[in-house]
Amino acid sequence: MAVVIVFAIVTIVLFVYVLAGVRIVRPYQKGLIEQLGKYKQTVDPGLHLIIPWFQTLRLVDMREQVVDVPPQEVITEDNVVVSVDAVVYYEPTEPQKLVYNVANFMLAVTKLAQTNLRNLIGDMQLDEALTSRDKINSELRTILDDATDKWGVRVGRVEIQRIDPPPDVMHSMHEQMKAERTRRAVVTQAEGERQAAITRAEGEQKAVILRAEADKQQQILRAEGEALAIQKVAEAERFRQETVAQGEADAITAVYNAIHEARPDAALLTIKYLEALSAMADGQATKIVVPTELAGLAGSLTAVTELLGGGGNGTGDGSGGGPGSPEGGGPQGGGATGPRPITSRLDRPATVPPPTPPDDAT
Repeated sequence: MAVVIVFAIVTIVLFVYVLAGVRIVRPYQKGLIEQLGKYKQTVDPGLHLIIPWFQTLRLVDMREQVVDVPPQEVITEDNVVVSVDAVVYYEPTEPQKLVYNVANFMLAVTKLAQTNLRNLIGDMQLDEALTSRDKINSELRTILDDATDKWGVRVGRVEIQRIDPPPDVMHSMHEQMKAERTRRAVVTQAEGERQAAITRAEGEQKAVILRAEADKQQQILRAEGEALAIQKVAEAERFRQETVAQGEADAITAVYNAIHEARPDAALLTIKYLEALSAMADGQATKIVVPTELAGLAGSLTAVTELLGGGGNGTGDGSGGGPGSPEGGGPQGGGATGPRPITSRLDRPATVPPPTPPDDAT
């Protein structure tokens, strides 16, 4: 019975001893096994067994950590006191160095960031420091990464949170910014007005050019239309004159053919001739055109006299010569005297000889 009790006690003790040596390393951790106060090995995440009382396991968080750098007063190159704070993002890469090479990593990295931040901003003027955040972040990250490399840490990013100048400087900066924005607004407005004036002038210029082109085109079209109208009128007038001339020519031809077909004698031609003279004299003009064929006109009058006087068949004597002779005084058988004078409207007598009959009438 005693043996069973001892065995049970030994079994329980061994179970507790083995259970005390079981360690679990989580996925975001790594373990440092120390044996009798000396570093032995680094273990990965998972279940591990150590020898209790002889070995210990120290867990190191390998996730990215954030260190908040508290605000501090920094004097810039132009002697302006500003308040600056930042944040540092780091990631452990070698847990052995992180545990054994630095006693308090958080304090060490905070003081290191403050010191280097003071140095960087102290070499800059206020305006440059306010506008060069990216440059400050990059240079500070490089410095911290080099300095923490022996601590088994990689600095991934550094961000400047605030750079606060004094209140009076802030007021001056606001006034300067306001003046600068006012200047930009005035310049922008002037530039806009200049562009508007240029655009308006260009539009007016184009409008004048287009108006001149339109007037020129209108005048050209009007001139072409007038020329075409004049041409049409001239063609119509020419056609009218040709038609009238053709009609007159046809009328003259018809009259000429009719006269030749009727075969008029000398007495008829003389009567028509006298009617034409009478029509010429029956007018308002003070001058009368008298034909130059006086001898022919006198002979025609003699023939008409003989026709109207009834002595149609008588012949003149030998001394008188014949009809129309100025010495005979007319035909003897009819008892008529010589040719009668023609009195014009101005009472100026003129002896007109009978016209010479045409060749076709004889």
